[in-house]
Amino acid sequence: MNFETVTVSLDQNIATVRLNRPEKANAMNLTMWHDIRKAFNWIDENAEARVAVIEGEGKHFTSGIDLQMMMGLLPSIKNECDGRTRENLRRVILDLQDTLTAIERCRKPVIAAVHGHCIGGGVDLTTACDIRLCTADATFSIHETKVAIVADLGTLQRLTGIVGKGFAREMAFTGKRIIAERAHHFGLVNDVYTNKDELLAAARAMAMEIASNPPLVVQGVKQVLQFSEEHSIQEGLEYIAQWNAARLQIADLQEAMTAFREKRPPVFTGQ
Repeated sequence: MNFETVTVSLDQNIATVRLNRPEKANAMNLTMWHDIRKAFNWIDENAEARVAVIEGEGKHFTSGIDLQMMMGLLPSIKNECDGRTRENLRRVILDLQDTLTAIERCRKPVIAAVHGHCIGGGVDLTTACDIRLCTADATFSIHETKVAIVADLGTLQRLTGIVGKGFAREMAFTGKRIIAERAHHFGLVNDVYTNKDELLAAARAMAMEIASNPPLVVQGVKQVLQFSEEHSIQEGLEYIAQWNAARLQIADLQEAMTAFREKRPPVFTGQ
């Protein structure tokens, strides 16, 4: 896949998406937002991809939304009618929201490997991922508050479910930078690593562990978890009963049983 602002590779069933504007601290311009959506739509549809890792090129994961992009958007949405201007802005916001929801929508698990700064839109992006890892020098900030914007691309909708009410509100109300140690303490990240090399190695090791499991089962686990987050326990139980009743008889299940009897590692094909 060829993109302007990200690189996408696929190796051993692991898709790697790398934000690739290092000269701009991976500031997220309009092309990058759309490239992210296209990349994760491609990963979702590619049967060879079983898990994805998203990382950043250069010194920082991302400095967030590109301010030049914001300035450029204003003339494009302007209309003589104030109501139409505001409707144009609403449509732009909804489109940008969807570029990150594509990560959540992707049936494959997504691991965010964060180093350096993760600011504004970067927090929107990482909260749409399934798992977050970071370096000891990583910082997270809902910086929109500092520049007179209510964060509108997913952070405020997803963060509380990850870190709880109190810490989510602290981050959102203050807009301050949260260091890796506190991010780990409150569950924003699963683990913290000394440097970027260790981080990327750990992210890949985790991705390989996920990729070694039956791909259709892993995808099912993600979808059931997402459903259960938004429904009652009883509704979640009914959903998984329906899910397994429809999908349990797969070749990978037979392979798991055979491998157990033969005392060997199973080889799952996604059948």
